[in-house]
Amino acid sequence: MTSPKVVGIGLNKTGTKTLGYYLKQWGFRHKTYDLDAFNLYRAGHISELLELMGQYDSFEDWPWPLMFREIDHHFPDARFILTVRSSSDIWYRSLCNMAVRMGPFNRFEKHIYGYAMPQGHREEHLKFYEAHNQAVEAYFEDRPSKLLKICWETGDNAKTVADFLGLEVGEIPPKHVNRSSRAVYTGDNLHIAQVYRVAYQSWRHALGQVHRIAGAIRRRLLPLK
Repeated sequence: MTSPKVVGIGLNKTGTKTLGYYLKQWGFRHKTYDLDAFNLYRAGHISELLELMGQYDSFEDWPWPLMFREIDHHFPDARFILTVRSSSDIWYRSLCNMAVRMGPFNRFEKHIYGYAMPQGHREEHLKFYEAHNQAVEAYFEDRPSKLLKICWETGDNAKTVADFLGLEVGEIPPKHVNRSSRAVYTGDNLHIAQVYRVAYQSWRHALGQVHRIAGAIRRRLLPLK
């Protein structure tokens, strides 16, 4: 795979992992979120990040959406894909649910959005999300061939991306990567979110114990060979 670079610049919880999945399936040397790269971004070492990008063909998740202007200047042939949700509120509720399941997020989200947990800070998050999307669209307004805006929830699919990139990829089965198996708590109350988080983590630990015990019993009951 050769240039141009393909850069996913949608914020997290907009289907970035689904985009990454397709790009990898199509043979792109893909780079997703990376703590070391994000720390370089935080420290202002943009030139080192751009040098790192030379080793890959496609990108999504942190820190790449935060530096789309620098990437465009350094790689003038790059193509950009802005993944979005069907509404700002759906994006926010998805972020809240992820925080209950996996947070607090002290590495990425606390620096980006200002808070390790989104609950109680709805307006700030919505403002960031909408401002990012608007800034991307305004930046590429006079160069529409450089930017594809997609939403997996409203009918866009892998073929939409393949057509934008000029790829002939044949049949493309739909794939939704990183979908939460069920919503734990998508509300905006931080105290309730913390209760749900403790309960969810306790449930996961108990479930893990059950699986380990069941596995041990199964191994004991297997006939000796």
